[in-house]
Amino acid sequence: MTSQAADGPETVAASRRSKITPEREREFFDAVLEQIRECGYDSVTMEGVAASTRCSKSTLYRQWKTKPQFVAAALRANRKVRFAGIDTGSLAEDLRRAARAAGDWSGKDAQLMQALGHAITQDPELQQALRETLIDPEIAALRQILARGVERGEVRADHPALEYVPAMMFGVLRARPVLCGEHADSGYLLRFVEAAVLPALGLT
Repeated sequence: MTSQAADGPETVAASRRSKITPEREREFFDAVLEQIRECGYDSVTMEGVAASTRCSKSTLYRQWKTKPQFVAAALRANRKVRFAGIDTGSLAEDLRRAARAAGDWSGKDAQLMQALGHAITQDPELQQALRETLIDPEIAALRQILARGVERGEVRADHPALEYVPAMMFGVLRARPVLCGEHADSGYLLRFVEAAVLPALGLT
């Protein structure tokens, strides 16, 4: 038995990973996500990312066997919960803060989600990575904001609109580029919250 076989796949994978510094890995991840935003998922290749980051394509293939695995790893490494930490003591103000936060990143994230739209229906790992990084954490943070509003007595626990607030917020982020050809920036989202979300919750 060779030493590599004795070490097992986890040790071998770790040794391969050690050849790439965290800074270099971040460069690879940033490059692939930016190319997806600009060109679409189908147009991005491992070879193209290798060329743009001045590395050999074998380096990328050694670390990530396929493009979907590479993109899934990049998504997970890029995870940021924008709604986390919003707690002003007022549900209405928290939702306004959430609108501003969403507006600050809506352009890049909306581009990425649209560019991955077809690919995620074909690859379960990619779909799971997208949900883990761009969708589920934000929905969880938004639900915490709503739960605190219920605890403070600002809205009753059985209010029928509570269930739909995440769909309203994420829906407008996805829909505005399609309907208007523009991203939902902070100003637009603030107006949306004031005109639609707050009245739906009885917080006018």
